Amino acid sequence: MAGPVLPYGRQTIEDDDIAAVVEALRADFLTTGPTVEAFETAFAETVGARHAVACANGTAALHLAMLALDVQPGEVVIAPSITFLATANCARYVGAEVVFADVDPLSGLMTPQTLAEALARVSGRKLRAVLPVHLRGDAADLPGLAALANDAGAVLVEDAPHALGTTMTYGNVAERVGDARHSAMATFSFHPVKTIATGEGGMVTTNDAALADRLRTMRSHGMIRPEGADPWWYEMPEPGFNYRLPDILCALGLSQLAKLPRFAARRRALAKAYDAALAPLAPMVRIAARPAWSDPVLHLMCVLIDFQAAGLSRRQVVERLREYGVGTQVHYIPVHRQPYYRERYGELELPGAEGWYAHCLSLPLYPGMADGDVQKVADALKAVLGV
Repeated sequence: MAGPVLPYGRQTIEDDDIAAVVEALRADFLTTGPTVEAFETAFAETVGARHAVACANGTAALHLAMLALDVQPGEVVIAPSITFLATANCARYVGAEVVFADVDPLSGLMTPQTLAEALARVSGRKLRAVLPVHLRGDAADLPGLAALANDAGAVLVEDAPHALGTTMTYGNVAERVGDARHSAMATFSFHPVKTIATGEGGMVTTNDAALADRLRTMRSHGMIRPEGADPWWYEMPEPGFNYRLPDILCALGLSQLAKLPRFAARRRALAKAYDAALAPLAPMVRIAARPAWSDPVLHLMCVLIDFQAAGLSRRQVVERLREYGVGTQVHYIPVHRQPYYRERYGELELPGAEGWYAHCLSLPLYPGMADGDVQKVADALKAVLGV
């Protein structure tokens, strides 16, 4: 049974990507050069935003967003519990407190209902931002979430690393994740398992020129160059960070971004194949629920498995799938369970997050998969679960 193991995600790097990096290595600027701006411009055009600011990684993008909003110690940021650690941690980096929102147990997404419940736990403190996560690649209900946030005096910052290329239709209006129509900013990651890869890298998109300027200042030590000053002169009104993305990686990003339509089409085709291949395994295996408004480019193929009905633990399923050459991952352990947050905020009852975590498993999904790989995964699941 054993052979090469299909990972849950993997970059697709081709000869022209390598050539783009080699060309950048031979150029005058390895960092802080013209390729950075070229990548930012192309990315903004791709997602339909006015501005895009490149940075070191997706976590830096979230941190920069908090800095750009000038979130202060003691203020509150709401984040869903089903997400990667960075969504909550970015608030703590600036001294803000986190209120964890529950999620829909079938989709893993924050909803207006779970946000409303989280808002009730803000308890009179100043709420600055709400951070919906476009989990797996499916878009959250941005109009519904934005309306609640606005009524509470806060703004949305979309945590969108999973959703590059995703489109959605709210009402009759077609939109793109990253266009920031409903949010102050949207953040992205270019980690190797994401839709496009730069090794490490991130981006923040916004339609607010002042926010874009502040993002650029804070990603480079907080330095500014006053108009009319000597050419070597710089000033630092407040400390920033070294969150720059080098030209070398931006060259790779530009090459990858040009392939986004092909990558998106392949991910959609694989997702459709999974729909058919996994249908016979229902109800023991169900694909994560998809909102009606969302047409995702999935980063993750998440399924919900009734481990109890199968008489197996998740660990047993993971280990046996690996024997069949199928790698998996879990997205995510609820962040409110982490020791740091449990110590800070105590035990929380978030049944949707617990329900999602109890059943979720991420199956292989990446453009380099062969046509037969989806059926290989489905057959392995069938054998392991005894469906």
